[in-house]
Amino acid sequence: MLPGAFDQGRSPDQAEFGTGVPAARTVTPDGDVILLVSGESAAARAAAYAQDDDLTAVIEITDVAPVSVAHRIRGRAWLAGWLTQVRGDDRAACAALLAERRPVGELLGLYGRPSYVMLRLEVGEISVDDLWGAEHVDPEELAAAEPDPMVDHETELLQHLAAAHRDRIADLCALLGPRESAGTTAVPLALDRLGLRVRFTGGGSSFDARFDFPAPVRDVCELRRAMHTLFAAAGR
Repeated sequence: MLPGAFDQGRSPDQAEFGTGVPAARTVTPDGDVILLVSGESAAARAAAYAQDDDLTAVIEITDVAPVSVAHRIRGRAWLAGWLTQVRGDDRAACAALLAERRPVGELLGLYGRPSYVMLRLEVGEISVDDLWGAEHVDPEELAAAEPDPMVDHETELLQHLAAAHRDRIADLCALLGPRESAGTTAVPLALDRLGLRVRFTGGGSSFDARFDFPAPVRDVCELRRAMHTLFAAAGR
């Protein structure tokens, strides 16, 4: 998390504020980001010191592929806005939201020793640079977004596909038309409700290909059927 002079449309003048992963995080229906962090963290101390003054900050999120592949970073996102400590009546509501979406034992520390505190980032600007390209995202889109149903399963599923079905993943190259596939290795790189992204490597170069499912999947059972459809199409 980085502080700095924040202004719409330009990058903050940033200095190191704190690194690491919060114990839990979630997004409110209004699009605010709620973070559960150690009370001894630099972010918690700065927010407590600022009281009601504006404290500008940027959250940097790095998405790393959970499989062994070159250039594993799939994307980065920057959420810039104003950071405050959650206080008063809001604490119970935010704690309930965190417990519902990301249950963690650290929430118990909120009402005993002040070992963990909740911070709120009121988001004003979002930038994303990922496998699909770089763009700005409207904070209202963050508020309206729903978690992808595959998000809690993606790591396990990609690792399983890479370990047990890499030959069948490589066969998907046949769906790409007249490409040279001899000697090509394939690693499943990303998975969501809409499809599978695979990185093909061979002949000293690599490329990514996206394989869309016939319809968005809602659970692992539908995903299994969608994958069987892809494999069957590649084997024709």
